[in-house]
Amino acid sequence: MKRVPEPELMDSVEQTTAYAAADFSEPNGLFCEHLRSTLTSRPPGRLLDLGCGSGGLLVDMAHALDEWTLIGTDAGPNMLSLAAELIETQALASRIELIKAHLPGDIGALQAQGHFAAITSNSLLHHLADPMTLWQSVATLGAPKTQVVVMDLSRPSSIEAAEALVEAHTEGADDVLKQDFLNSLCAAWRADEVLDQLQQMGWHDWTLTEPSNRHWLVTGQL
Repeated sequence: MKRVPEPELMDSVEQTTAYAAADFSEPNGLFCEHLRSTLTSRPPGRLLDLGCGSGGLLVDMAHALDEWTLIGTDAGPNMLSLAAELIETQALASRIELIKAHLPGDIGALQAQGHFAAITSNSLLHHLADPMTLWQSVATLGAPKTQVVVMDLSRPSSIEAAEALVEAHTEGADDVLKQDFLNSLCAAWRADEVLDQLQQMGWHDWTLTEPSNRHWLVTGQL
């Protein structure tokens, strides 16, 4: 199936409300389990999450890495507002900071935050007009030995396969979320395309796995 790009910013009230109410416990759990095992041998540090959305995964990461401090960034003010509410509810404001930032334009402001021991991102890549924006931003914001973990959706082979995934994983969800999920699947990058992007960056020893029937996950160290 040919890739169909979608808008970079998903921040309408309808979209953010539906996204915040959705159940992402399965992919978030997979991500956090992998992240915790990847960082287990490292001393606690600062983690930068690019494209934190409404904050659900950010909060889960904070619980999984209970000695780390986290900075979440997103370009959507409505998403960040929901994230701030969730962080306050979870009593994590002392460990999580939120920054409104759009890549690549605001990369200087993020660089000013200092060193990050880890950089993460989930479901941001498929929103970007140029996928290399994410990888180049990671290279700019990281430092030698910064650990990187990135996960996103994988584009199915056909629109029928995409619709089947939507049906299987959005039971009970509203139509806005279902349409956004379908759009995201159609805009996603396949694993082989992501490997090509990593090769362009010179990251030949980074690994890509497929932890679910709709996700790929990249792990590497700068």
